[in-house]
Amino acid sequence: MSTATTTHGHEDHGPTGIRRWLTTTNHKDIGTMYLVFSLLMFFVGGAMAMVIRAELFQPGLQLVDPGFFNQMTTMHALVMIFGAVMPAFVGLANWMVPLMVGAPDMALPRLNNWSFWILPFAFTLLLSTLFLPGGAPAGGWTMYPPLVLQTGNAFPFLIFSVHLMGISSIMGAINIIVTIMNMRAPGMTLLKMPLFVWTWLITAYLLILVMPVLAGAVTMLLTDKYFGTSFFLAAGGGDPVMFQHIFWFFGHPEVYIMILPAFGIISEIIPTFSRKPLFGYSSMVYATASIAFLSFIVWAHHMFTVGMPLAGQLFFMFATMLIAVPTGVKVFNWVATMWKGAMTFETPMLFALAFVFLFTIGGFSGLMLAIVPADVQYHDSYFVVAHFHYVLVPGAVFAIMAGVYYWLPKWTGYMYDEKMGKLHFWISAISVNLTFFPMHFVGLAGMPRRIPDYATQFADFNMIASVGAFVFGVSQLLFAWNIYKCARGGKKATAQVWEGAQGLEWTVPSPAPHHTFDTPPVVK
Repeated sequence: MSTATTTHGHEDHGPTGIRRWLTTTNHKDIGTMYLVFSLLMFFVGGAMAMVIRAELFQPGLQLVDPGFFNQMTTMHALVMIFGAVMPAFVGLANWMVPLMVGAPDMALPRLNNWSFWILPFAFTLLLSTLFLPGGAPAGGWTMYPPLVLQTGNAFPFLIFSVHLMGISSIMGAINIIVTIMNMRAPGMTLLKMPLFVWTWLITAYLLILVMPVLAGAVTMLLTDKYFGTSFFLAAGGGDPVMFQHIFWFFGHPEVYIMILPAFGIISEIIPTFSRKPLFGYSSMVYATASIAFLSFIVWAHHMFTVGMPLAGQLFFMFATMLIAVPTGVKVFNWVATMWKGAMTFETPMLFALAFVFLFTIGGFSGLMLAIVPADVQYHDSYFVVAHFHYVLVPGAVFAIMAGVYYWLPKWTGYMYDEKMGKLHFWISAISVNLTFFPMHFVGLAGMPRRIPDYATQFADFNMIASVGAFVFGVSQLLFAWNIYKCARGGKKATAQVWEGAQGLEWTVPSPAPHHTFDTPPVVK
């Protein structure tokens, strides 16, 4: 073991200092590294968003040239998706899945170490493109040809870093599946697992299925640029729309990879602070599985304007609307869990409530985008930007913050500063709406996305959005400071830190397993 102490509390003379972190195979250490890395990337990606919002503060071109603006939109998305949101969820899984299923560690500890340490190298490659001749890629995070093929020396760096991220994700997913399937405590059947474990099990299968699709797509881009192939080049008989089909076959399940673990976190937090078991546990499991299945057959709703046959448009429209059903089941179950519960409003619960309300707004705008004739109007406007940011910021990011506040006392043994946590929540909740809600209006009025300039009639709403974005960005320093303070020490957390009126143990809001968390099951 490479931890400082063994499970029996005796000193273990493993490596210390930097070597401990480089060589660790302990799931808690690796979970911590994922979370710290994710927080770092959150600020890097946030700084890029600040550049975008500063440019859009008023009409005209003032701060950056249009080429650099497009590089920022591309890099912001890649860093936030692959560097902030996904590693944060993997970090939470590393920390909590073994504890929740009663396993002593992840099933493949060395693979676990490797899948983390690939990431800093992947993002060093990606961020170094900003300093290469010709600049970073500017083809959007979707990397559409022929636009992305005009990238200069940075192009192979982009492709290689995407491959590395994919390898890391696949290895992490394999590890989670093997851990959950093979290392559950005796008596813990699948339908007794906490919902966070269920959502991660389903997410891990999604990752294994879709990451190779992305790898294939970017490899074809690479050969188109350097090896004379014409997969996506019309001049050589290729089809750029084929890239969109391949990319979105990965990209749509990817969106659910970023939200299903969030559903799991919210399903742990709401029952705890409502002092009630989760309403409709098994229907939540089936709804999660349904969402995952349906996510594979809706990809072309991102492509309603490419000239699809009518039958294709109808199929993808109806399939997309169908996803609203299992999602609605989940929202209904969360609300039913809170109904007549003895609710308290600590920081994790505030973030969870904001998640339920604001994620639903993102869901409604998604239904609007699902309707083909309407989508033809909304496509590539700021309405789409508003939609997916409502799903990913008050959705995925708020869920991550809720999970961090919820589990911090368990991880550190200390309570975080509750007043500061609530301040962080209220500033974040207000500023996030100030940032993204006006985008619905400018989008419906016709403001195109990914463009650094705009007509003067959009000036007021853009100014409001930019102010909101800067307030949101700065308020995240409170979050980082609160975590740092908590990790350094403070008020001791009790064993029943979130204990409520009915003494519901905070670690297992889902059906309780037949074991304790801290002692691995004895194998006879």
